[in-house]
Formats: sequence, structure tokens, C-alpha cells
Amino acid sequence: MKKVRVGLIGTGYIGRCHAIAYAQAPTVFPLEAELQLEYLAEITPELAAQKAKEFGFNRSTGNWQDVVNDPNVDVVDICTPNFLHKEIALAAIANGKHVYSEKPLALNANDAKIMYEAAEKAGVKTLVGFNYIKNPTTQLAKEIIEKGEIGEVVHFYGTHNEDYLANPNTPLDWHCVKEKAGLGTLGDLAAHIIQMSQYLVGQDIKSVIGDMETVIKQRPNPNDLSQMCDVENEDQATAMVRFANGCMGTIETSRIACGRKMGLSYVITGTKGTISYTQERMAELKLYIHSDDPARQGFKTILTGPLHPDYKHFCVSAGHGIGFNDQKTVEIRDLINGLANPTAKLYPDFEEGFKISRILDAIALSAEEKRWIDIC
Repeated sequence: MKKVRVGLIGTGYIGRCHAIAYAQAPTVFPLEAELQLEYLAEITPELAAQKAKEFGFNRSTGNWQDVVNDPNVDVVDICTPNFLHKEIALAAIANGKHVYSEKPLALNANDAKIMYEAAEKAGVKTLVGFNYIKNPTTQLAKEIIEKGEIGEVVHFYGTHNEDYLANPNTPLDWHCVKEKAGLGTLGDLAAHIIQMSQYLVGQDIKSVIGDMETVIKQRPNPNDLSQMCDVENEDQATAMVRFANGCMGTIETSRIACGRKMGLSYVITGTKGTISYTQERMAELKLYIHSDDPARQGFKTILTGPLHPDYKHFCVSAGHGIGFNDQKTVEIRDLINGLANPTAKLYPDFEEGFKISRILDAIALSAEEKRWIDIC
């Protein structure tokens, strides 16, 4: 059996999530290649050694360049702050490595385009961590839409709201600094629901008009809580969008939405029915079919179960649900099997990541210029 040797760069919240998924994937799914956790990089050799031991990696280093240059690494997994994605990815691509990067792909669309084109020229495979589309419930929604059960999709309403920065006393971190994060809640959260919209509608977004706002304009300096630092990007944003087929859409996002812990949600309206979903109840899909008996009309709740895509690998009973890390496990399955098969195409790839970056930049430009922006 072919081996896929992984080099992981970054072991914070999302890096740990990836590590859990690497550990789970061979148990949950029949993989088409042997998964080998080869090399791990962190900001110091000591931290790298500690995390390599925790996560089961063979080797560790305090220098990410060691990972991208190592001949025993097949795929580089980038779980760093946003500003490092481009440099690491381009170095990995230059060394013939496949690249798996967290989102947003880059600080802006120009950088994302450079990354996408470099990967295409080098002939390496790429994957971007838009993991929410891997949820079996969203896979079911996609199946319902593609079978025409709700008719032609005419409207998409999506949110990704959380409250991790709702407290104004939370110290400034890199997510609030343009040089390190780029956009704020647009890049961190809206990237997910925008990619979800294109995946479910089955069409690219072609024009946008948006607005955004920094509500909490200063936060305590993490190195001296008595001092305040400026917040350099947006806390909340909204956009109206048009898809290539004319379908309308509305996107909302906030990182200061008090009480909203995992507020990714969507309502998809078709000519024959509607789908409604929230990630806070990730094993439930609400479905309305307009042709139902008028005396029995209303949304019905479908509990995701073994008859739905990928769920059976995690649990034998409907309604028990799966978790956030399990979505990453599905993503890792797709990564390993996609790399094992020379003709397989990974999705969402850097091309999709570039498309999402263009949309994010267009929303930000629209908010600044107060007009519709076409996405060429």
C-alpha cells in the first residue's frame, strides 16, 4: 500500500484539530494509503518536540523550512496564522509537495491567485480546510438539492456568527491585526459560509454589495493590559450576492454575536421547497416541501443517520450526531485517498480558495466604495 507522509506546521487550536483527525481517520474509514505522521514544526524546538510526542509524529523541528524541504514529506499541512500561508505554501510547492492549507487561503485574492497558479504549474494537489461541507447533514442537503426535491434554488441565506470576541476586555490577538490576519470576521468566518453557498447552490457568486463595521475599536494590549491597541479589521459584515445563474443571496457574519457559539446556518429556498440548517444542531436538517398535503404542511426534521453520506462510519444510530473534529476526519479521508489516487481531484482546492478570496475582497471593496462589485 502506498504511504502518504504528512508534515504538519502549526499546532494551535486548528493544528490540534487536524492531529485528532489524523488519529481518527484510519480507524473510521478504509483509507487507500497508509497515513504516516512524519514531521511536525512549531515556533521552538521544545514546543515542537512536545507536540510531536502528543500527536504521534516521528520527528519535530523549530523551523518550518525543515518540513517543506524534507524528502520524506509528501504533503505539507499548514495550520499557521494567515500571514504565513503564502510563504509556506509556495516553498512547499517549489519542493514538489502537495499542500493542505487552512482557510482563508491568503491575506488577499492576489496572494491566493499566486498560490493557486503555482500549484497548477507544479502539478501538485491542494486542499483548503473548508470542513463544514464535509458534515453528513450538509451532504444530505446537497443531495436533496441535486435531486431537485426543492426545485430550482432561488435564494440562499447564510450566516456565520460567533461570540469569541464579544467581550471588549478580551485582549488583542493576531486575528485583529491586518498584517497577520488580513480581513477580520470576513476571512475568519464568512469564508466558510460563502464557500458553503457556492457548494450548495452549485454556482459561483458573480456580484456583491456589502457593508462592514468595527464595533469594538480598541482592545487591551496582551503584553500590558493597562494599554489599549487599535482593532484593525471588521467585527461584523453583511452582503447581498448574486450567483451566476441569477439566484439571490444574503450573507451575514460576526465575531461579536453574543450567545452565538457556532452560528453557521443556512436557509435555501427553492421553487418547490426549503431547507433550513444550523451547525449548532448539526445532526438535524429541516425540510419543507410545498406539495405536501396542506393539512400537514410544515418543516419536518430529518435526523442524520447511517443512511446518509459518511455518517455510518461514525455511528450506527440516527440522531446521535457527530462533532466538529469528525468533519475534519472526513476531510483527512478525502486528502489521503485523493493523494493515493493519481487521477483524483481534491476539493475544495486552491482554485476554490482563490475564488473565495476574490469574493471576500469584493465585499470589503464594496463596503468602502458603497456600490455593487462584479467578480470577474
